[in-house]
Parts: sequence; C-alpha cells; structure tokens
Amino acid sequence: MEIIKNTQLLEQKIKDYKKANKTIGFTPTMGALHDGHISLVEPSLAENDLTIVSIFVNPTQFNEKSDLEKYPRNLDADADLLSKAGVDILYAPSVEGIYPDGSDYEVDIDLGNMVKVLEGEHRPGHFDGVLQVVKRLLDIVKPDHLYMGQKDFQQFSLIQAMIQKLQLPVNLRVCPIKRAANGLALSSRNQRLSKEATLLGSIIYMTLDHIKNNFHQKTVSEWKKWAIDQLDNDWSEPEYFEFSDGYSLEDVELQENHQYIVASTAVWIEKVRLIDNMIIKKVD
Repeated sequence: MEIIKNTQLLEQKIKDYKKANKTIGFTPTMGALHDGHISLVEPSLAENDLTIVSIFVNPTQFNEKSDLEKYPRNLDADADLLSKAGVDILYAPSVEGIYPDGSDYEVDIDLGNMVKVLEGEHRPGHFDGVLQVVKRLLDIVKPDHLYMGQKDFQQFSLIQAMIQKLQLPVNLRVCPIKRAANGLALSSRNQRLSKEATLLGSIIYMTLDHIKNNFHQKTVSEWKKWAIDQLDNDWSEPEYFEFSDGYSLEDVELQENHQYIVASTAVWIEKVRLIDNMIIKKVD
C-alpha cells in the first residue's frame, strides 16, 4: 500500500489512473479505524481496480474544539489495518493540503430542512463542514464509487442530495452498519468507553431492534416515549430519539403515511456521544 500525504502528487496519480481507464473506489474517514471501516473497504476492493482510503480529521465539522482535540489519532495503526485489508492508496493530507490558505471550499447548495433536523438540530454547522470536506475530497480523488456506512444515516443522505444537486460523477454505495457481538454500532468513539460501558451500550441496539420487531403495536409517539424511557437511566442519557422519513428526513407522525421509516438516536454514555439508527420500515 502506498501512503500519500501530498495532494498534488495524488492528483497526478489519479490523472494517470483515469487515462488508463481504471475504476476508483473511495472511502473517506477520520482515522481511528476499526472493522466497520474495513466493511466499507471490502466491497470497494471487489468492485474497483483501485481502492483509496483517506484519513483526515476535518476541523470544520467539529462544534467543540475539545471534541476535535480528543478525537483519537493513530496513523501507523490505521495504515497497518488498511494495508492488511488490501487497500491500494492511503491518502493522509494535512489541513493545509485540503484547505490551502485563502481558498474557499464552502458548498453553496440549499438542502432545506434535511440539514436542520436530527444531528443538524443538535450540532448546528456540523454538516456544512461535512459537505465541504467530502466535496473537496471528491474533487481530489475523482472516484467512480463512494463507499459510506449506514451508521451516519443523515450524513450519507445529505451527501447523496449534494451529489444529485451538483451532478457529481460518482455513485454512492451505502454499506450496512457493522456491529459488535452485543449489537453496539462500531465507532471510533467507542475507544473512549470502558469495558463496562461498551457492554451497557447494547441498550441502544436492543431498543431499536425491539421497536423494529414490534412497530405496529404502538403509535410513533408512544414508541418515542418508550425509547426515551429505555435509554434514560443511571449510565446513559438520550439526546434525541426520532422517527424520520428515509427519503426526506421529515418527522414521521403516522406510520401508514410513509413507505420508508428510520429510527435515529444519539445517546451519551460515559461522556461519549454515540449515534445509531435502524431502518424500521421500507417498502420496495
């Protein structure tokens, strides 16, 4: 595996690959990699000539400076994991490499209420930074296929909307959530949890799974109250629990009015903010 930190060098290599008609699969990450990231890499390796993974802790998407500073970083361990998986190129740029001095890469598109609900409501400005860095990375890497995980449901929904509005020449592939044996969604933030909290975190999956399997037994509002009650205890505190239309991200009030319903939540455990979601209903 080749590790490239220089943006101009990568761009030149991309030109050569494009001239050779090689297809490129790409997964953007912020490092602290785990099996969830590898589950995104595997389909890329199977479906493309070349697989590129980026590691870049993007400062523009953090609301709290302390959260940015605490974000785990271990490039050597991440590179070893990606190399063993068979990744062709690890792109690990500096902040200057992504945002050169004086350059404005803000994405100016109107995504309406999609950016204001769920994570957008609780982390204002977060998705402006996400869209900015993903658009910048897509411009640099020029992938044919972009691989992202379902765990960040709102994030990939917004990126899909950005791709469509800007008519970007890339296909977004969404991969299922990778979970631990107890159901806890794999996340880089999990590294900050104690062993006990990692086990207790299964309450999030258990809550979502119970709702999915019994959805028609209660109304949406009843399920919201039930979920909050389940997640609010001595060791976990829910920030939100919402049911959304899987296409528009609008709030769901009546089950029968929607063909695609997703339950999403953010829960604090040991001062670590964990997000998760589950597709509750989808009529193809």
